Parts: sequence; C-alpha cells; structure tokens
Amino acid sequence: MPVRVPVQLPAVETLREENIFVIDEQRAEGQDIRPLRIGILNLMPLKIMTETDLLRLISNTPLQVELDLIDTRSHVSRNTPREHIEEFYKTFEEIRGQNYDGFIITGAPLEMVEFEDVDYWHELCEIFDWCRTHVTSTLYICWAAFAGLYYHYSVPKHLTSSKISGVFRHRVNDQRNPIFRGFDDEFYVPHSRHVQLVRSDIESIPGLSILSESPESGIYMVMARGGREFFITGHSEYSPLTLDYEYRRDMDRGLNPSIPVHYYIDDDPSRGPLVRWRSHANLLFSNWLNYFVYQATPYDIRQIHD
Repeated sequence: MPVRVPVQLPAVETLREENIFVIDEQRAEGQDIRPLRIGILNLMPLKIMTETDLLRLISNTPLQVELDLIDTRSHVSRNTPREHIEEFYKTFEEIRGQNYDGFIITGAPLEMVEFEDVDYWHELCEIFDWCRTHVTSTLYICWAAFAGLYYHYSVPKHLTSSKISGVFRHRVNDQRNPIFRGFDDEFYVPHSRHVQLVRSDIESIPGLSILSESPESGIYMVMARGGREFFITGHSEYSPLTLDYEYRRDMDRGLNPSIPVHYYIDDDPSRGPLVRWRSHANLLFSNWLNYFVYQATPYDIRQIHD
C-alpha cells in the first residue's frame, strides 16, 4: 500500500531503505483515487519509532492510504522533539470534525497507573466516544486495548506478578473471522506489559468475542461491534529490535528485568533476536485494512456513523 505521508517525516527514509513503498504528498496528488483515511493517535513516548513500526505494516496492500498523526493536547511528550510533533502531528481539536476509514490508538507506558489518574484520560475518553461515530474500524493496541475495554465495557485490567515480556505462541479461536485469513494454526506475537485480561470478565459481557489467546501470555485479541473495534494486547507491530531496546533500557535503569522469553536465539541476548512474528503481523494489518476498513467503509466518508 502506498502510504501518503509528508516527505520530511523521518520514517520515510527508514522505510525506503527497507524497500517499503511509501508515497509523498506531491506524487499522491497526481493519483485520481480516493485513498483510505487512517488516523494514528500515538501515545507512545518514542513517537518516531512507533510511527515507523506502524507505517511498515500499513504499507502492505495495494491501496493508497492518507495518514494523519495525532497527539493529545492535554499531555506534553518529553521523549520526542517538540519540533517533530509541531510539524507532523495534529491535535484532536483539529480533526474532530473529520471522518476516518480506520483509526489506530497505540499503547502507552501507563499500566501501573489507574486509568482515571492518567493526565489525559478525559481527552482520551472523548476520543474513544468520537471514534464510534467518525471511524469505520478502530484498532486499540496494548495499553489502549485495556483502556478502551475499561471505558466502553467496564472490563478491568489485572496486574501480573511479573512482566509479560517476550514472543509468545498463539492460537486462533475463530478460524472463520476474516482478520485471520491466511494465518497458520499457530502464530507468534511480541508482548510487553504488566497487566492482563481475565476471560470471565470478558465472557460476561454480550458483544465481546475473544478471537485469539496464548497459553502463556493470555488473551490477545478481543473484537466488538462486528469488527468496528479490535482490542489487541500484544505488539505485532514491533520491529525486530524493540524488545531488545526495552530489555537493555530496563537493565540500564537497574530494574533487573527478566530476559524476554522465546525472543533471543537460545535465550542469549548476545546472539540477537529470532524474528517469528513478521509475516503474521503483515497479515493482521492487511486483513484489518481490507476486510474491516476498505470493504466496510462507505465511499462517502461523511456517511460513517455509529
């Protein structure tokens, strides 16, 4: 998928070096088609890394995507240069009157904080409500998945005794769901979190479906509203070295982290990661964009409604 992005965005050069097809705004203006409009509410501290990881995956189908990067107004990121945010990001106030075919809300390092204590919680709740009337399908990733399930369905998060960190084997509960078209019987997903979902909390709520889980890392994907909402507890979008970066960062902080399981070759950090999730990550995002965004969205984007 040629992703339409500002030519100066740092992710563009990185992805071109990886032979990922991106298209700058000038070239996109010459194509007489309606692109899919995708918004990314990026709550991660290292925004440039997350932009690159997500763009790598939404570039993998033959449709043009017009991308908006969005940041919260009520929180100032300390880990991304302010000039980058001011040049490439929009606030919710700037986009609240628009519609999007698809919307992605990223994770954030806030698992140990009560939702109501997050400094941008009220703004985030407003965005959650807005997505239901202005977006065809919304993908909630990691902390956003826990936050969205809590806000929309009162599903609590549960702290784990130790961090769930590594690359885990998963199975599909609903083989007929198009989100898994082309998937193998088992597939791998990186996880990096201190919280989990409990099956009984979800099964007690009509309209929520557990689509996939892992015997080690627990529930991975929950669907609601016929695919208008997906809640994903893992990080299929992670690059090969993201878990390594997190592990070494925590080592430098003196946190004595456990080695991410099933991640390094022979569980040896000096040997580097064994990448086993890339193909299914690409399938996940291309299936979402095709079956739950492109096939479901109206041609007139203004007709999107709850």
